Amino acid sequence: MDFTGKTAISTGAASGMGLLFAQNWVELGGNVVLCDVNEKLLNEKVEEINSKGKGKALGIVCDVRDYAQVCNIRDKAVEVFGSIDVMCNFAGGTAVRMQKVDSEKHPEFPDVPIDVYDWGIDVNLKGPFYFAHAVLKQMREQKSGLIINIGSITGQEGDGYGMDYPTSKAGLMFGLTKSIAQYGSKYGIRCVCVSPGPVLTRATMANMGTLLGRAAEPQEVIDLILFIASDKGQFINGENIMIDGGRNAAGRRC
Repeated sequence: MDFTGKTAISTGAASGMGLLFAQNWVELGGNVVLCDVNEKLLNEKVEEINSKGKGKALGIVCDVRDYAQVCNIRDKAVEVFGSIDVMCNFAGGTAVRMQKVDSEKHPEFPDVPIDVYDWGIDVNLKGPFYFAHAVLKQMREQKSGLIINIGSITGQEGDGYGMDYPTSKAGLMFGLTKSIAQYGSKYGIRCVCVSPGPVLTRATMANMGTLLGRAAEPQEVIDLILFIASDKGQFINGENIMIDGGRNAAGRRC
């Protein structure tokens, strides 16, 4: 694959799959804007990428819950690289874990402070919504572009405690992705949601069952995204693609 001259934006890009995508994209010749709230780590990773990649990386601090900051990312990407060809919404996580909720003090869903769930919905759903609204202005002008949303098997299964996460992911998988595809079709813009099952970004993911008997390596998810973005993936649009080792197809008992 060759993404020379193509520009991508990756959120949550100081670590995890957002970072892995950025590293791969630059290795394949593309330019990338990495967005994250962790400025120190972000700058370290951008410097590392630029020391060995074929393309160029730019790091910009961004809280995806802040629309003004989101628009700044769009404007800087166009100013520095001239286009936005791919937008990847990696930033996210289950709020009760990310906000370090004490499950003994807050044992059930109604006991968890609502601002915890506000954080989760804002990051996991409103963040991608904000980026879509912002970058579609540029993509409409270009008459081209691809938005990749990151769903989750949890959006299919639900979660009786961390309810913000499946609620948000289902919104990406079954609402936002199709809606963007419908809007973007007349401008040559595609939107696809990639929904992983267990991925070894965290060791505990290995405990989630799949028909293949293992969790995914992060690179397997990134390889799918790169295929969708490549010349060979241009007919994929408006779909939610599960990459879950068959977990969604497995018969699970209560």
